[in-house]
Amino acid sequence: MTDYLIDGGVLAHGKNVQVLISDGRIVEIDRIVSSPNAVNAVRVDARNCLILPGFVDLHTHLREPGREDSETVESGSRAAAKGGFTAVSAMANTFPVADTAGVVEQVYALGQAAGLCDVFPIGAVTQGLAGQALAELGAMADSKARVRIFSDDGNCVFDPIVMRRALEYVKKFNGVIAQHAQDPQLTKDAQMNEGFLSSRLGMKGWPSVAEESIIARDVLLADHVKSRLHVCHVTTSGGVDIIRWAKARGIQVSAEVTPHHLLLTEDLATSYDPMYKVNPPLRTQKDVMALREGLADGTIDVVATDHAPHSAESKECEWQAAAFGMLGLETAFSIVQATMIDTKMMTWSDLADRMSTAPALIGGYSDHGQSLRVGSRAHIAIVNPTRGWQVDRDLVASRSKNTPYHGMEFSGSVVATFFRGVPTVLDSKLVRSNNGN
Repeated sequence: MTDYLIDGGVLAHGKNVQVLISDGRIVEIDRIVSSPNAVNAVRVDARNCLILPGFVDLHTHLREPGREDSETVESGSRAAAKGGFTAVSAMANTFPVADTAGVVEQVYALGQAAGLCDVFPIGAVTQGLAGQALAELGAMADSKARVRIFSDDGNCVFDPIVMRRALEYVKKFNGVIAQHAQDPQLTKDAQMNEGFLSSRLGMKGWPSVAEESIIARDVLLADHVKSRLHVCHVTTSGGVDIIRWAKARGIQVSAEVTPHHLLLTEDLATSYDPMYKVNPPLRTQKDVMALREGLADGTIDVVATDHAPHSAESKECEWQAAAFGMLGLETAFSIVQATMIDTKMMTWSDLADRMSTAPALIGGYSDHGQSLRVGSRAHIAIVNPTRGWQVDRDLVASRSKNTPYHGMEFSGSVVATFFRGVPTVLDSKLVRSNNGN
């Protein structure tokens, strides 16, 4: 393997360093490295940049198998690499559903073949995401994919008995249930956040209590059985309060927020542009600020993209007929910088924790999320906080184009990504790599 010398960058805590990579691992970090291998190493200019651990996404929709018109594992991996991600977690709502060892092993193998990031399958909680009988949780955990996160995302595990049994079952292999907190009875045919605006626009509202009631129930269930619960895409100030309450009592709950819920609000629905239609919906500015505060103080553990690619015909239609979801992998870092770093709500060390260390710990991805140190696998994101860029839907790496950020400008960007010591992105451009180790 080629040796690389990352030169002139700054670590999250502010130290100027050079980083030498050899045989896929970090072999030296110092102000000036002394190893003779540095002489012949390929130099990567990191001046004006931060060198961060590669990002880890706990919530990605890669659509394969079954919806390759929207995304494939390979195209989603390209998008991940461009976004600085070295590991993503592929949600189970594929066709067929990832509810057996065979399907999760297929997704895992496709990720290995793409060679651009680690793709860790998330297994379904229930068979066919139907919310009735538990899926093959043990078989998926024992498979080559070693599944540890289980979710019916897109559907709520609404039956409390099924949810309890799932929480109990995954305890034996330290698994976690990732819940899509949405009461289906309170959100039937809902289109956007419930409030004055939904009434004015004539669209069925999606009340905050539909999310908060499920979070409240599930943290109590997790406490009752002493198991691990992860709350997907929290969107409401009340939800943040419940999670904060649960953590104060030592309940094993973690939570995620998406970049779009940190930045966008329900006001965008006035355009009737279905690019802004997402599940759960965009909320109010008050909710946005509560989410930012929750992320800053650690109540919300991680940023997760909920990257949800859709074909053009699923989005280029009237709002009510459009699919829920938006792209997220390629813009996540820039949005977190804009909403949390540039506003002084978080430090760069906080960002590294929320986008790398914490998600890797929750998912059990031991090879990822480590602070950059000698001997660790070289999963690295290099970002330039002053290198601005404009989002162009025609230039995204994803197979789909449903980004709500088209035309928006951001002040910071990912300039390089290293996966297993091999560059997948240099100068913000993809580098084709099928590395086998």
